[in-house]
Amino acid sequence: MKKACKFAILSAFLVTLTGCTGSVYNKEKNCDYDYLLHPAVSISKIIGGCGPADK
Repeated sequence: MKKACKFAILSAFLVTLTGCTGSVYNKEKNCDYDYLLHPAVSISKIIGGCGPADK
């Protein structure tokens, strides 16, 4: 029973996490960056690797 509970919790965590991922392209559409939970938290976005993002 404990294994089933741990599996259910892990599965719910992974489903939630993968539902919050994505990619954002810059204005020129020649560079994109991936984010895990929110686009503003991406390391590429923080260091400005692609320039301003187009929403």
